[in-house]
Parts: sequence; C-alpha cells; structure tokens
Amino acid sequence: MRPPAIVSLLLLCTSLQAATMIPLYPDKPPGSESWTHQEQAYFSEIFNTDVVTNVSVPTLTPFLPEEPNGASVIIAPGGGFHALSINSEGNDVATWLNERGVTAFVLRYRLVPTGAEGVAEMMGKNPEQARTDMAAILPLAGADGLRALKLVRERAEEFNIDPDRVGFMGFSAGGAVAVMAATNYDDASRPAFVAPIYAGVGNFTELQVPADAPPLFVVAASDDQLGLARDSVTLYNKWLQAGKSVEMHLYASGGHGFGMRQQNLPTDTWIARFGEWLNAQGFTTN
Repeated sequence: MRPPAIVSLLLLCTSLQAATMIPLYPDKPPGSESWTHQEQAYFSEIFNTDVVTNVSVPTLTPFLPEEPNGASVIIAPGGGFHALSINSEGNDVATWLNERGVTAFVLRYRLVPTGAEGVAEMMGKNPEQARTDMAAILPLAGADGLRALKLVRERAEEFNIDPDRVGFMGFSAGGAVAVMAATNYDDASRPAFVAPIYAGVGNFTELQVPADAPPLFVVAASDDQLGLARDSVTLYNKWLQAGKSVEMHLYASGGHGFGMRQQNLPTDTWIARFGEWLNAQGFTTN
C-alpha cells in the first residue's frame, strides 16, 4: 500500500493532468475564424448535469493513467451540437478508462453559438431550425474530431501511447462526430477503432464504409426518446454488409443519454462490455 502522502501526490498530478487543455489548432480554427463568443460551463437544470456551451476554440483534455497500457480513446460528449454533457459522456468515461490503463482525451468540439443558456435556447427552437443549425455545425465538429485524431497520433510518444491504438468514442451528437471519424479519415487521422454510442446519423445521406474501415462498437437503447436506435442498426448493417468487424449492444430500455449514469438497468454495464471488446480486439491486455 502506498503511503498517504504519495497517494495524495498522485491524485494531485492526475488532477493537474486532467486540467490541461490542448488547443487543436495553432491559429483560429478553419471555417470559424470570425467567431468571438466565449466558452461557458454551468449546471443545466434541463439536462440535470454539468454542461459546456459556446465552444469556439476546440480543445483536448488529457486524462493520463498511472500505468498506461498504450491504448487511448478520444471521447466526444453529446448535447445536440449546442452543448456538451461533459461529465457522464466525457470526464466520467475518461476516469473509468484510466483505471484500466487506457489514456483518454475529452474533446470539446465546436458547437452552435448560443446565448448564456445554451441548452434552454436549443430546447426552445422549432425542430426545423434546430436541425438546420445542427447540420451546419456538423462539418466543423467533424473536422475537429479528425484533427484530434491526427494530433494525438502525432504526439503519441509524449503521452506514452501507441499511435496505432488511438480510438474514438462519441455520444449522441458526439456519436455523429465519431461516425465522421470512422468514414472520413486519411492516413494521418485513421482511428484504430470507433465507438458510436446512441449516435445520430440522420445527416449522413451517403454513408460509405471505407475499404479499410476500423472496427466498430455500437451501443443504444430501443426506447431512445429521439428514435436513434434505428441509426445504430443502420451503422451495424452497413459495417456487416461491408464485411467489417462490428459489435452492437441494443438494450431494451435505458432511453437516450444514459452515458455513465446509473439507472439500475442493463445499460449501466455497457462500458464494461466496451472494455471487454477492447481486450478481445487486442487493443488492451487487461
């Protein structure tokens, strides 16, 4: 057992590591050079969780395990492209992965600009306007996901990870970013694996599976309030028909946005299934 002082020091180092945010671009992000709005973080009564809104400068927050096993995952939280559910779909996932030796990076990708209450503003929009705004931001958010993959792979030695074991996970809107990472990469940004969790792919009218598509791990609940279970089935079938490696867990109940929330339902254990899948695929050894 480690002495208390050493334990405290390790916890402090972990906290400092998690607090360091890495900008994705050296200058203003391409496509949004004129943006001046400031990122905000607050507790959303509507989502009943902490959120981040108004991201104009995309960043990665590294979470570094005490004993890295070489694998890493970039995590894109969801929130309808207007917000990021930063804990249950971001930081909490990163912490779980760290405990198993996996290095994690929480991605804050560009969002639809909003006022002070971004979540409330999104919920107050008519559905057509909301869809239009989300579709407009998707290319920028997708570019941020690909840039994150390239950046992490370039700096693999610095983070003590294997550049060929850098994966991407996304939730809901972040799941759409994950799908872009799984289908629009180049040699420098190819993910080793991708995990779209209750992802929305309605905006992908011509979804094509690449010839060297990465393995896919898909999760959703059949009673998803947004009807996104069908999107997960679409992804599964696309990969299956292309003869690519894919695993899907479609739970009877759990709703949308369960993330790392505990609901006393089988969806509570999806992250354990993901860990088993990583090991079975050879990305981890524990």
